[in-house]
Amino acid sequence: MRGIDALLQEVRTHDALHARRTRLSQLDPRATLLATFAFIVVVVSFDRYATTALLPLAVFPVVMARLAELSLRRVGGKVLLAMPFALMIGLFNPIFDPVPRLQWWGYPIAGGWLSFLSILERVALTVSAAVILLDGLGIHKFCAALKQLGVPAVLTTQLLFLHRYIQLLAGELSRMNLARELRSGAANTMPLAVYGSLLGHLLLRTLERAQRIHQAMLSRGFDGQLSLRQPQPWRTIDTMFISSCLLMFLLLRTTDLTTLLGRLILRVAA
Repeated sequence: MRGIDALLQEVRTHDALHARRTRLSQLDPRATLLATFAFIVVVVSFDRYATTALLPLAVFPVVMARLAELSLRRVGGKVLLAMPFALMIGLFNPIFDPVPRLQWWGYPIAGGWLSFLSILERVALTVSAAVILLDGLGIHKFCAALKQLGVPAVLTTQLLFLHRYIQLLAGELSRMNLARELRSGAANTMPLAVYGSLLGHLLLRTLERAQRIHQAMLSRGFDGQLSLRQPQPWRTIDTMFISSCLLMFLLLRTTDLTTLLGRLILRVAA
C-alpha cells in the first residue's frame, strides 16, 4: 500500500505548490489557461512526421515552469509516467509505415520511426504544459478560470469534488490497511481475497460517508454549485502575456527554426 501513501503525499505537495505566490500566480488564470490550450493546439497541429520542428516548442514549458517556480525534475517525473501510454500508441508505427522518408548520414529512416518519435515529443510537450498549469494555478483557480470562460458549472463542481475526496478516500484506505497490518503482522504481502474484502469495506464506508457529507452540505444551503474565489481583474500584463505567447506559437508553427539553425551552422562551418 505504499502507492496510497505516495498518492497522499502527492496531493499534499500539489496543494502546497499552488499556495505559493509566484510570478505565474500573479497572472490572470484565464490567460494562463488560454495560453496552455493554444500551445496544445499548436503541438497537435503539426504533421505526423514532424520531429525537429517540435523541439523549439519546449521553450514554452521551460519558461512556464520558471514562472511557476517548479523544478524541471518534478515536471519530468510526471511526463515519464505518461510515456508508457505514448509507447503503446506508437510502438507499431515502424511496422505499419516502413517507407523511408528521410536520409540520415546515408541511412534511410522509415516514416514509422519519425511518427513514433513525433508522438513521444507531443506527449512530453502537452503533458508537461498540463502539469505546470495545474501545479502553478491549483485546482480552485483552474476551475474558476474554466467557469469564467463558459464551462458548465456542473463540470467544475465535479472537478473540485474529485480533487477534494481523492485525498479523503486515500486516507481512509491507508487507515484500513494500517489496521490490517497491525492485526495480521503482514506489512507487504496481501492475498487477493483480502483485496476484495478491503475494497468492499471501503465502498461501504465511502457510501456512508458520502451520505453524511451530502446531508451536511444540504443543511448549509448547498444548491449544486460550489462557490469559487472571485478571480482577479484582467490587466494589461495579462494581455501582453497571452499576445506574446500567441505570437511565439505562430512563429514556431510557420517557421522550422531547427532546420534554419542547422543550415546556418553548416554555412558558417563551410
